[in-house]
Amino acid sequence: MPKSRPQPWTTAKSPTRAKNSSTKRNKASGQDISTNIRWAPVARWLHLYLSVVSFGLVLFFAVTGLTLNHANWFEDAARTNEYSGKVQAVWVNKSDTSHIDKFAVVEYLRATHDVKGMVSEFRIDERECSVSFRGPGYAADAYIVRSDGTYQLSETRLGIVAVMNDLHKGRDTGRGWAWVIDVTAVFMTLVSVTGLVLLLFLKKRRVSGLLWVVVGLIGGLLLYYGLVM
Repeated sequence: MPKSRPQPWTTAKSPTRAKNSSTKRNKASGQDISTNIRWAPVARWLHLYLSVVSFGLVLFFAVTGLTLNHANWFEDAARTNEYSGKVQAVWVNKSDTSHIDKFAVVEYLRATHDVKGMVSEFRIDERECSVSFRGPGYAADAYIVRSDGTYQLSETRLGIVAVMNDLHKGRDTGRGWAWVIDVTAVFMTLVSVTGLVLLLFLKKRRVSGLLWVVVGLIGGLLLYYGLVM
């Protein structure tokens, strides 16, 4: 007996169902495309302009990362100067140490010897006062005899590379520069994140790019455990 053929109405897809399925796929595809169109330019704009704005600071911290790791290359740049003098004894020869004129002493040393940096310490004991100034690549220490106001001042300038290294570390730089370091760190983070976001929009290179990201992370961990731990 000849095999019976299935009737057309039993095998053909419902036009309405096919249309609905196609519409859903188109809507989903349209949503993906619109999302990409909306976020890709934002990520590209952020990545570009954050990179440009932070270029100088990022370059500075990259270069000083190298000089900081090899500070011994620049040790010969240090210069030390010794000074002596006398402040008014009435400023420091007080029975009540709370009445010692610290401001007058500090400003006199600044004006007389062009002392830089911030006052990091002002110590007072029965015999003398000591004042310490600290700044990037700079140190000055004065020892003042309280009985007559005579003093010895030692000033050390470590050179421009030491200044840059201290700026990198934020040592003796004040709160203002600490904000610069924080802002730079935020910029570098955003540049890295937006670069990764841009990679996700590159369909042809997305997988290989993410694999290289993982390779870099694993490589960093292996270097840490192999060289440090």
